[in-house]
Amino acid sequence: MRPTSPVVGGGLALLGLAAAASALFIPLGPGGDWGARLFPLMAAGTMAFAGLAEARRTAERSLMPGAPVIPVVLLALLATLYVWLMGRVGFLISTAAIVPPTLWLFGIRRPLPLAIAALAVPLALHLAFFRALGVFPPSGQWFDLLDLSPVL
Repeated sequence: MRPTSPVVGGGLALLGLAAAASALFIPLGPGGDWGARLFPLMAAGTMAFAGLAEARRTAERSLMPGAPVIPVVLLALLATLYVWLMGRVGFLISTAAIVPPTLWLFGIRRPLPLAIAALAVPLALHLAFFRALGVFPPSGQWFDLLDLSPVL
């Protein structure tokens, strides 16, 4: 495993806090519950704690030149874009659009696995959360694929 810098962990922690703040702008569910906000808030909190743990783990080491800060910044931009897109075009389209560039940042570069993930991840999350658990996504203001299909 390649050693990292405390800057990377701090960046992840800040990204998690920013994602949590962004998730608070997701509209409440039909009954006034936090259903649509719950998963993004849990993911953001996990990211913030993991970032703090990484920063603490590497704090005793000196900052290394060339630390991978750019992927952290790109991931923060993708997270912000995801939250923004979800409010505009709904869960399915925004997730399908964000999964491939996110996986690309983590090293998956082949087009076929990226295309399969763009379709499989939104479908799997939709089935797990919205069908099995009854947690519904926020509707898109501009367009929402769920409005077009009674099957989904």
